[in-house]
Amino acid sequence: MKKITITTLAMVLAGCATQTPHVAVKEAPVSQEQQIEAQKTAAEITATQPLQLKRKIAIGRMSNETTYGRSLLRDDYMDPLGKQVGDMLSARLINSGNFLVFERPDLARIEQERALFGAGGELVGVDTLIVGSLTEFGRNVTGESGFLSSTKTQKAHAKVELRLVDVNTGQAFFSATGAGEATLESASVAGFGSRAAYDGTLTDKAIAAAISDVIDEMIQKMMERPWKTFILDIADGQVFISGGKSQGLAPGKQLKVMTAGKQIESRQTGFMITLPGAEVATVEVVSTFGDSESNEGSLVKIISGTLDGHRLETLEVVE
Repeated sequence: MKKITITTLAMVLAGCATQTPHVAVKEAPVSQEQQIEAQKTAAEITATQPLQLKRKIAIGRMSNETTYGRSLLRDDYMDPLGKQVGDMLSARLINSGNFLVFERPDLARIEQERALFGAGGELVGVDTLIVGSLTEFGRNVTGESGFLSSTKTQKAHAKVELRLVDVNTGQAFFSATGAGEATLESASVAGFGSRAAYDGTLTDKAIAAAISDVIDEMIQKMMERPWKTFILDIADGQVFISGGKSQGLAPGKQLKVMTAGKQIESRQTGFMITLPGAEVATVEVVSTFGDSESNEGSLVKIISGTLDGHRLETLEVVE
């Protein structure tokens, strides 16, 4: 019987270590025709559902409260991990299609640019402000080595804390925590196999996973907040309101016109409490105008009730 050399054995083991496992193909439990029909039905249901009216939100201060990536040479404008949390969160909220997202972290710089170029007007007010921080972040490398084989695992862990703040009262009415991990593994046998150096993208993936862990809950809570807008003007019997296509308004959409409720200070909490207003009319969107969320509006018609005898600044239009 021939002897097997160490080199031959190493080559055999290396081949085993890098071999890609066979992937079994499994048919779907329903036919392709049934899948296509189900997709058509889902699309029809979505098309008949009422449009969601978009809430106006702003991403506020997002900071890195960990020791990772911090130094004395970085000021408030140079917080890469904090900005990364804000940028990822903003992208997720925009892609959800439920919000108009406005910038607030660089508010001082925005005001400087507006003053430099003589831009007029005021910044758009929002319904909810989101603030938060990266509260935990860490990386570690573990591994095992044997006679002919070795393994190496890189892992990144991140945790974010986010809060929703009512811009009218300054009260944080909701908070949530999200955590995520990202892992990279490599193995080799007798010097053969996969190898991995330091992977900087694990940081991005861990933070993205932490935001994914909390984003659905945040969206649901913000969508529970009431949507409202205001009457711009009444001219020649036509009623114009703020908000248009970008916010989800479309011809046929019916809205209620309410009187603004009286504000009374609570002797229990010290907060100002707005009492419920009274419904004075129902309006229906006839058409929309404008080309961006900053200048959009809608023409509406009154289908019940009346606006006579009411000052426009005391009225609110709600869903």
